[in-house]
Amino acid sequence: MDKLWVEKDVPGPEEVKSLSQQLNINEQLATLLIQRGVTDFEKAKHFFRPSLGTLHDPFLMKDLDIAVNRISEAIAKQEYILVYGDYDVDGTTAVALVYSFLKKYTDNVKYYVPDRYTEGYGLSSKGVEWAAAQNVTLLITLDCGIKAFENAALSKQLGIDLIICDHHRPGENLPEAVAILDPKRDDCQYPYKELSGCGVAFKLLSGFCLQNTIDQKELWEYMDLVAVSIASDIVPITGENRILSFYGLKKLNRDPLPGLKSLIEISALNPPIGVSDVVFYIGPRINAAGRLTHARESVRLLIGNFEDDLDEFTRQLNQINSERRDFDSSITDEALEMIESDDNIRNAKSTVLFKKDWHKGVIGIVASRCTEVYYRPTIILTESNKKATGSARSVNGFDIYEAICECDDLLEQYGGHTHAAGLTLALENVKKFREKFEEVVSRTISEDQLTPKLLIDLKIDFEFIDFKTNSVLSQMAPFGPENLQPTFLTEEVFLKYPIQIIKEEHLKMTLCQKGNTRGIPAIGFGMAGLAEQINMEDPFKIAYHIDENNYLGNKSLQLILKDLKFYD
Repeated sequence: MDKLWVEKDVPGPEEVKSLSQQLNINEQLATLLIQRGVTDFEKAKHFFRPSLGTLHDPFLMKDLDIAVNRISEAIAKQEYILVYGDYDVDGTTAVALVYSFLKKYTDNVKYYVPDRYTEGYGLSSKGVEWAAAQNVTLLITLDCGIKAFENAALSKQLGIDLIICDHHRPGENLPEAVAILDPKRDDCQYPYKELSGCGVAFKLLSGFCLQNTIDQKELWEYMDLVAVSIASDIVPITGENRILSFYGLKKLNRDPLPGLKSLIEISALNPPIGVSDVVFYIGPRINAAGRLTHARESVRLLIGNFEDDLDEFTRQLNQINSERRDFDSSITDEALEMIESDDNIRNAKSTVLFKKDWHKGVIGIVASRCTEVYYRPTIILTESNKKATGSARSVNGFDIYEAICECDDLLEQYGGHTHAAGLTLALENVKKFREKFEEVVSRTISEDQLTPKLLIDLKIDFEFIDFKTNSVLSQMAPFGPENLQPTFLTEEVFLKYPIQIIKEEHLKMTLCQKGNTRGIPAIGFGMAGLAEQINMEDPFKIAYHIDENNYLGNKSLQLILKDLKFYD
């Protein structure tokens, strides 16, 4: 689907000139910074030099003091503590973080991750009953629990105190628990609302350190787990998330935890490892166990040490990830064929597909793939435990969680974010749900939201591109939602040499701009289909990132194409 290129607003010349002079940088770079809210020297200092000292006081979070007191009491009384987390990357990293840290102060800590297929998402009755059988008296949920009303009540009934740590949007009411940590609570005054689930766990442990006069550096040893959670859960790379990502990625590159180091090695990643490397290589391998076998395998890897056989363990996860990719590819092809072969589905404003034998572990990925192709809110459902269960993905600007809320009369369970959600419903309600969801989306979504867009930060000439400029651009990292890698637009571009096609999928070109013979290498991943439309004589315009290529110690700049357009 063709993307609409949208150029960001350019700030006024006086503002640009002022920042340019304050920072001694060119006006194009000053423009990029102002677009990111960096408008003066002081803000630039915080942006380019994030400091752990500027993290918010954890005790600003509602109930955090109660949670810390209860954990301290449990340790002092040698009670059994259970750390319970979701089966995705955010949940498993959170479990690894809290379990590993508390293990330093008590031997009476266990961990539990629910089975995706037999227990489903969140705090399960099986998990609570297992905790009771293990004489657990304090259960801490991570990345889940904010809607676990029935099983919170079961915990209380079985004599287990419950601390809920979540970052998903609560409903009107909250479960009964000793403490509920969620920055999205209406009554929570914590200044930063977009923490990952592992990020909330980090703040809990930070409070524990402060109360027990433990050096925070002991907690920072696990910062790479927090960075992996932030990248994989696609939360905004702003505020505290940017600080935690900045230092977590430093740790990941310099001295990763043994399990993460093993994943880095089997992924053949070389420093510098960034957010996109975590998203495409590390995260999927952690997720793979939870998708196809059991996520406790991922936790075992993440809490492992050098005495464990991590290499063999990592190879097994890598194999599971390969199997996951095969499922992902075949089910995606099947889903796309279902859309294309049915006029009603193809012409709808939303996509809701159900097939009882689709693999539950990959339906979220399939929903994302379908959204990329048809660019509209998408829900992929399969059968599990005699229910229809599914994953939802949205498009920019459309709140899919709110749309699902409007269908709650047909649902048994649901939860999530603006752009992604999960849901469970009775099999007999699938058709009614599809119809009602389409009605809600058709009524609330705009044509503009159904048009994929490529945001352009700045229009530049190739003269702008040099190592000094790229050095400043690289310091704007870590990149991610709400701090995306800058996308540039250059017009009147020509081929300098004939196109090369790599692996039948990718374009490799050397480009120059009209009036300038300087050639710059460019890669267009997945763009081989455009090769026949590009010739040596006709100009076109490109949208791209600037990237540094380091091959055998030889550094060069190249362009990573995001899109290209031809002149009429």
